[in-house]
Amino acid sequence: MPEPRPPAPNDIRLRKILDETLVAPHWPDGFAMRCFGHGDALPLHALLGEVFDDGTDGPFDEWWPRISEDPEFDPALCFLVIDAKGRLAAAALCWSSAFVKDLAVHPEARGRGVGEALMWHAFAIFRDRGAAHVDLKTNTLENAAAVRLYERLGMRPVAWEG
Repeated sequence: MPEPRPPAPNDIRLRKILDETLVAPHWPDGFAMRCFGHGDALPLHALLGEVFDDGTDGPFDEWWPRISEDPEFDPALCFLVIDAKGRLAAAALCWSSAFVKDLAVHPEARGRGVGEALMWHAFAIFRDRGAAHVDLKTNTLENAAAVRLYERLGMRPVAWEG
């Protein structure tokens, strides 16, 4: 497994303690969550590429083996949100170590509570699996709206070492 990249300037690690502050996810009208299934890898890669638009994932034929062969990948921890037209509107790709690797909400689905519902769902799943907390990494400059969401959910900065 490759060495993790060192944090970039303005990167922070955030943590949600899985305690009594958890609430049930509320899915906005017209959106439904389901787990990853056969045939979802390509649309997931496309969504991540569109939302993050930084090219770091690379082409699908390099990205998918890197994701699917990672020892922390568990398809049951990849949560997809489908809109009323059957399109992939959002996704949370989580690692088995209770880490949210990617949270992506399509621009057309933003501002409706989809990302918040996805995070509450992920928190509940990890609590049910016995995790004490969930972590993620984000950038305070590039993802200011996401940081505000995470703070509303009760996530707080922690040291990189965890």
